[in-house]
Amino acid sequence: MNKRYSKLSSVLLGTALSATIASAATSDLSKVMKERGLTENDVIRAAKTYNPTGVKDEYVIFSSGGQSGQVIVYGVPSMRILKYIGVFTPEPWQGYGYDKDSLKVLRQGNIRGREINWGDTHHPALSEKDGKYDGRWLAINDKANPRIAVIDLEDFETKQIVPNPVFKSNHGGAFFTPNSEYIIEASQYAAPYDNEYHAIDDYKESYRGGVTMWKFDDKIGRIMPKDSYTIEMPPYHQDLSDAGKGASYGWGFTNSFNTEMYTGGIEVGNPPNEAGMSRNDTDFLHVYNWQKLAEVAKDPKNLKVVNGHNIIPIEVAVKNEALFLIPEPKSPHGVDVSPDGKYMIVCGKLDTHASVYSFEKIKKQIDNKEYIGKDPYGIPILDMKKSLHGQLELGLGPLHTQYSPVDGQVYTSLYVDSQVVKWDYKNLKVLDKENVHYNIGHLAGMEGKTSDPQGEYIIALNKLAIDRFQNVGPLHPQNHQLIDISGKTMDLLVDMPLPLGEPHQAVGIRASKLKPHVRYKMGTNSKTGKIHVGKTLAGQERIERDGNHVTIYATLVRSHINPERITVNKGDLVTMHMTNLERAQDETHGFTIGGFDQHASLEPGETTTMEFTADIEGVFPYYCTEFCSALHLEMMGYLMVKDPNKKYVSATKMKMKTMSPAELKAEYEKTVAVNAATDSVIQSVVKFLKANGFDKHKVVADLVTDAFDQYGQIPAEKKKADAAVASGDMEKAILHEGMIWQLMVKTADVGIRAKDTLVRKIATEQSPAAARGETAFAEGGCNGCHVVGKVSSGPDLTGVLQRHENGEDWVSRFIQHPETMYEEPYVKGMIDYFKIKMPDQDMSEKETKDIIEYLKWIDENANLF
Repeated sequence: MNKRYSKLSSVLLGTALSATIASAATSDLSKVMKERGLTENDVIRAAKTYNPTGVKDEYVIFSSGGQSGQVIVYGVPSMRILKYIGVFTPEPWQGYGYDKDSLKVLRQGNIRGREINWGDTHHPALSEKDGKYDGRWLAINDKANPRIAVIDLEDFETKQIVPNPVFKSNHGGAFFTPNSEYIIEASQYAAPYDNEYHAIDDYKESYRGGVTMWKFDDKIGRIMPKDSYTIEMPPYHQDLSDAGKGASYGWGFTNSFNTEMYTGGIEVGNPPNEAGMSRNDTDFLHVYNWQKLAEVAKDPKNLKVVNGHNIIPIEVAVKNEALFLIPEPKSPHGVDVSPDGKYMIVCGKLDTHASVYSFEKIKKQIDNKEYIGKDPYGIPILDMKKSLHGQLELGLGPLHTQYSPVDGQVYTSLYVDSQVVKWDYKNLKVLDKENVHYNIGHLAGMEGKTSDPQGEYIIALNKLAIDRFQNVGPLHPQNHQLIDISGKTMDLLVDMPLPLGEPHQAVGIRASKLKPHVRYKMGTNSKTGKIHVGKTLAGQERIERDGNHVTIYATLVRSHINPERITVNKGDLVTMHMTNLERAQDETHGFTIGGFDQHASLEPGETTTMEFTADIEGVFPYYCTEFCSALHLEMMGYLMVKDPNKKYVSATKMKMKTMSPAELKAEYEKTVAVNAATDSVIQSVVKFLKANGFDKHKVVADLVTDAFDQYGQIPAEKKKADAAVASGDMEKAILHEGMIWQLMVKTADVGIRAKDTLVRKIATEQSPAAARGETAFAEGGCNGCHVVGKVSSGPDLTGVLQRHENGEDWVSRFIQHPETMYEEPYVKGMIDYFKIKMPDQDMSEKETKDIIEYLKWIDENANLF
């Protein structure tokens, strides 16, 4: 067969094989479609949202969690939930609000000294640079208890909660200004700024609305309350806000309703609020120059201070030509600034039109002082018609708008019609409509309210699900629907049920803009970003007592918690610092102690603290709550709480009373043998100390003195034990030998610390690389399994470089890529023996080289370990 024929045959065979496979796949797909009643469009929509395993989403969505007080994170287009972020309420899995460090953050949100553990999250906002999302910080408001929280997107954890000291509720927050200089928070329901009683009859005189401009330090991601201020506004109910950008940079815009200033009274025969608060044909859009007011706020003469917070009075804002009103459709629910800042779109729930305002026209009236009048509080009112670019009828119940990268193109939700409408706000033309299910509120576009909207998708945040999902009882999940907007017409792709509160608003960002960590620097307090005061490395575990305060320094690493036995007295204050020694990605350890309502989640490298009063007597197991290894169930210990006012009968004593003389003798001999073995360890330490001149080093000598103080009590106990044996009282002899063991353990503990200290004094000086290697070894969690000089949870590493041909290369490969060597006979043998695999601790090449230098230093001083 010639080459040409052979090649032709191969091509034909390959083509035939591909056709066969395609035919089989088509057959399988047809079968699935038939069985499930799917159309071709259904399959295409499924393909558009499907992510094969390991494939990540293009966008990440941050959605408010409503009554959960949390934030929900999910991906687009897959609509897969990725995380719940604890914000205003405890989040049990992550230990948020349970460990001491996160509880400190949660308690920042106390209102008037009262603990608040419930929140109603509404509007998340991403930090911006030049009007574009920068992926660094997320802010969100709590409507029920007027607060703003800041979340760090390097680890998706809440870092700060700031209560508003003058508002009693908020809705128009959180909204960043274009360079994250400020976070805008508007009040919702007008109320007195102070915390005193004011009769509702004094509503117009004593109740106020307002907008707080929270100064934000985008370098550290913190609100600076002392540099912030509130703009006093009339007791209209302020609603949503947006910050100007581009042409309107430096200005803010806030809706309002109830310009009637109606206060209800249905219980005394008055019309209900819903009637009295919607009588007027229009309400007011507040327009304010926050940039100018920030300068005004620097002069104390321009401020009044309530509850320690700076307020710019209405008259001061008006005097500085920085606060104006424009009529807007009644009961509006959102103002959305265009990407170039030239237009603002306002929709009124009770109006079928969208109103497009022109900032150029607004600014012209302001510059010319062209007003149609003033409101009862002296605020200039601009002419609505002269402020409008135009209006367009969209449908029933228009609410919120997101922008498209296509010039002039926007998407608006229609609550009553249960639709999304695509329209042109420049040419005032409806382009398309898409039905949703049901009663849509907010829309979430992909960066759709920035100066750089991405288009591609819109998410409908629907208020009702009704018949969309499996019935789970009267309370239905919320329904987020993903809509493809990449084509000429919109196409609804998929529904996603959300069973965690009622999400109000969501924001979407390109995943490529987010740069989260996968681990912390060893010993980090994740709530502050600094090294934790309780940072503990392997070998540093200890229990310290100061009066009735017991402090435990503990470590967690696959698969043990150190210490494993903790004894305290009833009534002790227990502080437990815990460090996760892992560096491997996703190796989280949880920790809980039964009976004390405690839980912590420790990500790799994190240190956190639990604190509680051991106010009940008993034995309480503690354990790792994350399934982390094959020996996960063994990763546990005991907290034993004893009553210092009680005398406890030893179980050993009780057992001995039932023993025969022969059994007592055997128990005695066993105890003596244990003591002899322990004493041999002590004598080996003593021999080492003497051979290496411990007395030349005061710090070591002091430890040795302490050790001998304990050891010096043993002869008297031994004399008593021997006397008891001579008199035939084996029970008493066993008890005295037990006391000897206790003294030996204390001696050995201090003696070993003395030896370790002496080793440091007499060992050869470490090179800088070896010193760095020791740090990497400790902070990388290596000594969680490897103890130099002895076999522990892993083999002794003394001499490891000599145990293998090309030892440095072998160790380097094993540190950086252990999974590639699991099947090597030597490694397999170690895994079988120790029942644990060496994890990938994500050591860099430089860290690995430094660790090898540290191992060389160990070998140089092998006689000391």
